[in-house]
Amino acid sequence: MEPIHTHISRQYNAELEDIRSRVLQMGGLVEQQISHAISALVDGNVVLADAVATGDYKVNQMEVAIDEECSQIIARRQPAAGDLRLVVAVIKTITDLERIGDEAEKIARMAVRLAAEERPKNNYIEIQALGNHVRQMVHDALDAFARLDIEAALRVAREDEQVDKEYEGVMRQMITFMMEDPRTISRMLNVIWAARALERIGDHACNICEYIIFLVKGKDVRHISLEQIEKEILGRTGK
Repeated sequence: MEPIHTHISRQYNAELEDIRSRVLQMGGLVEQQISHAISALVDGNVVLADAVATGDYKVNQMEVAIDEECSQIIARRQPAAGDLRLVVAVIKTITDLERIGDEAEKIARMAVRLAAEERPKNNYIEIQALGNHVRQMVHDALDAFARLDIEAALRVAREDEQVDKEYEGVMRQMITFMMEDPRTISRMLNVIWAARALERIGDHACNICEYIIFLVKGKDVRHISLEQIEKEILGRTGK
């Protein structure tokens, strides 16, 4: 990981590095949950889907443990400036990671339902494509967090526009299927719920990128357009 601030107290340095490291460990688990949930849906693997659903408690436990460690740092160290931003960014990031875990669990539940339905000829390729895209967004957001790389964070945030387009495409396709053959309505609704969960994962990855910018630059960029962020934070101007 990219080092941040150093202090006279080695213990304090270790505590700050530990919470960052544990965020990445939690992120690795969440990435695995996403990947397994997508595979379970595409392959009709009920056993894998059940493993994702029952494994969500591990993500929740990690969130609680990291949150507690952050609270202890605030109480003992009374962090200020960049240190305080780090603790706040960690608390916010693990909240989004926990919610990504919840979305992966939803996809796993849809996978169980879809496994009992007739499988389409394309084996849910549209869900696999959308799923791979958002999983990569989460991976890249965590990588940007590890390296404190705001350029990389902005690139991930840009990807959300494409994810939204892919999601809209899936929605149109599913609605068309339902209109052409009402017998597919039950199955298509489950696919729509899975696609919606994936789209939400992309949103949470974008949130993590906003926290990275806050951590590095000390500026809250929520509810600010990407163009404005690039102009104000990076000093870029439009073409």
